Amino acid sequence: MSESTTPSSTVLLRRGEVHSPADPFATAMVVERGQVAWVGSEGAADAFADGVDEVIDLDGALVTPAFTDAHVHTTATGLALTGLDLSGAPTREAALALVRDFAAARPDDRVLLGHGWDTARWPDGRPPARAELDAATGGRPLYLSRIDVHSAVVTTALLDLTPGDLPRGDAPLTGDAHHAVRAAALGAVTPAQRAEAQRAALAHAASLGIGTVHECAGPEVSSEDDLTGLLRLSAGEPGPRVIGYWAEQDVDKARELGAVGAAGDLFVDGSLGSHTACLHQPYADAGHTGTAHLDAAAVAAHVVACTEAGLQAGFHAIGDAAVTAVVEGVRAAAEKVGLARVRAARHRIEHAEMLTPETVAAFAELGLTASVQPAFDALWGGEDGMYAQRLGAERARTLNPYAALLRAGVPLAFGSDSPVTPLDPWGTVRAAAFHRTPEHRVSVRAAFTAHTRGGWRAIGRDDAGVLVPGAPADYAVWRTGDLVVQAPDDRVARWSTDPRSGTPGLPDLAPGRDLPVCLRTVVGGRTVFVRPGE
Repeated sequence: MSESTTPSSTVLLRRGEVHSPADPFATAMVVERGQVAWVGSEGAADAFADGVDEVIDLDGALVTPAFTDAHVHTTATGLALTGLDLSGAPTREAALALVRDFAAARPDDRVLLGHGWDTARWPDGRPPARAELDAATGGRPLYLSRIDVHSAVVTTALLDLTPGDLPRGDAPLTGDAHHAVRAAALGAVTPAQRAEAQRAALAHAASLGIGTVHECAGPEVSSEDDLTGLLRLSAGEPGPRVIGYWAEQDVDKARELGAVGAAGDLFVDGSLGSHTACLHQPYADAGHTGTAHLDAAAVAAHVVACTEAGLQAGFHAIGDAAVTAVVEGVRAAAEKVGLARVRAARHRIEHAEMLTPETVAAFAELGLTASVQPAFDALWGGEDGMYAQRLGAERARTLNPYAALLRAGVPLAFGSDSPVTPLDPWGTVRAAAFHRTPEHRVSVRAAFTAHTRGGWRAIGRDDAGVLVPGAPADYAVWRTGDLVVQAPDDRVARWSTDPRSGTPGLPDLAPGRDLPVCLRTVVGGRTVFVRPGE
């Protein structure tokens, strides 16, 4: 496979499998001027062979729409890729050893940045103490975010650089204190370092077949310069598309920054791992119900303002009390501006983990998109996982009910919340299809749609995320194992890839099987990734 494809090229891809609802037998596709021009069978492809700029022999590879990751923190992802990653540290001691090695290897960094520690998986269950971090870094400024990015541990030197009177104990910093130290740490990153991190994240996304990312920026998670710099970079260089969201209750600011919505991580609450998600009943392992940042009245005012401005509203809501506040607020907004206008705006909720039948029904009624992360369940679900530790097994089993959302007609858009969980689109599809709670599982086909077309629908585009004539030529080419044919009595594999069913094939994602390998990613007809040697 060559690397010459540009948006102006006319390209014929042939001798493969093309995942297109336009033709379940398709083995070939023509791309012209950045759009899909035709899909069909190998025999019919001969008619195009002499009129194209390039012919790509797929050699049996699978072509699918490129993935959309509907919740990404791009700069933080790049910094995790190029910085200190603690997600694999099995113990606190191992994490401290990684910190020591990283500090020794980066003598010129003004602030050391790391991510991914998770005490829920450590035998002693406690984070590094400040004195331990001070010793590991030789007294340098260090910021280490927990895996959910809702709390952090830091060194004394970073506290000294941060304005305000901050807690100086060993407990992880949360809330305003966490936002303050994060701002101080990220403020020490130079524009050149930031651009390097953004390029690294987007290149990594392209190598995984991701054609679009939704950047969830905001004053409490990044900065205005971070968002505008990322949007400029993505517009000026080949790579995945970046759709920007700005999480602030300021509609004019969101529009000024180039965001499509005043949405994303506009916090109604925090996270379960950090005990800051807002619950109706106390945590099983803590004597409180978490933290509420916005109430229903504030949600309603924001939804009204965004609806009237023609922008999307959106909120970060994980706990059941937070989700209830969002639903009540959106319903109040609909009473003021009209249900049809609210539904047409396609407002969205990020994470939406603790749902009830009543809130699922409200999502459907109000036209809310659920922007969700199946890898959360893969990482933290199950009888012995972090969810069960925080909530007890009974409540934990109710989390992330994807099947119920789909049955109710709620639009799903899948993402990673990277760097909270890695960019891993096929792993995300697998996590949804093999949810740890069987009644919440969805078909591979439904999960794949939520991770491709669902992301486009979440920004109001119904004409993309699918390989049909006229759609944007955003696609990926994959080396795969077998395509699955449905077994009639198989409750897990509730999909069909038999061409006679009219349903295009998808890879076998059963646990233990290798995930597809991306060979090429194309965005708007421009090749943005080709695997070396292909």
